[in-house]
Amino acid sequence: MPELPEVETVCRRLRPFVSGKTITAVDVLDAKIIRGHEPDIWTQQLLGETIQDVERRGKFILFKLTNGYLVSHLRMEGKFYPHGETVSPVKHTHVVFTFSDGSTLHYNDVRKFGTMELKTNEALYVTPPLSLLALEPFDPNVTAEALHERMKRMNVRAIKTALLDQSIFVGLGNIYVDETLFRAGIHPTRPAATLSLEEVEAVRQEAVAVLTEAIERGGSTIRSYTNPDGAAGTFQETLYVYGQTGEPCRNCGRPIEKMKLGGRGTHYCPHCQT
Repeated sequence: MPELPEVETVCRRLRPFVSGKTITAVDVLDAKIIRGHEPDIWTQQLLGETIQDVERRGKFILFKLTNGYLVSHLRMEGKFYPHGETVSPVKHTHVVFTFSDGSTLHYNDVRKFGTMELKTNEALYVTPPLSLLALEPFDPNVTAEALHERMKRMNVRAIKTALLDQSIFVGLGNIYVDETLFRAGIHPTRPAATLSLEEVEAVRQEAVAVLTEAIERGGSTIRSYTNPDGAAGTFQETLYVYGQTGEPCRNCGRPIEKMKLGGRGTHYCPHCQT
């Protein structure tokens, strides 16, 4: 599933292509993708709208329109493909946007788990799904003190599970939690409530560093993720623990181990993480 760095990369690739373009036609080839409105009503509301920008909140892509926002979540396999001219939909294309200059934007989704929903400016951040999201690690209001207070109330909940909870802060998925905890030297099974203020600050700093580096590298391509240009991310080339089971730890040389934690494959160094 695309995580924050992958979604940010998609937004950055789409922004120069769609910004300033006016929607003249929308073809919904599978209504399962559309939420909140009947497809024909949804389509009519988009006609004549100009895309002013492409923003991101958590793992959601926000197409800023003349009136309101088109909110999209890629889920497992969703992809946007821009085309400089009108082209025929291919297999697994479910929505096609046509612009006044003749170019098109195709939404392709093998599993059809992705979603698109229209929101007014007023409703965007005060109704689900965005109203359910916590702050992002980059937000200056995410302080170690605030995180520490929250984690102290989590009793025996493992730090790995806590960081995957998007109500703590948003954007960290399985790959980036494993990498963050390794860099911070924290064992994934440690109860979140046992972390000191200094350890929480280390987790916060490393989360920001990991996400920043992943964005700079265009995200991670572990299975099928590619950006709208069709290019793969390269952050997977720098991973310390995720997917490195049995490989020597870059710090101590001992084998990286893997276990199940909260139903998720979890990678760690038993020597460097305590």
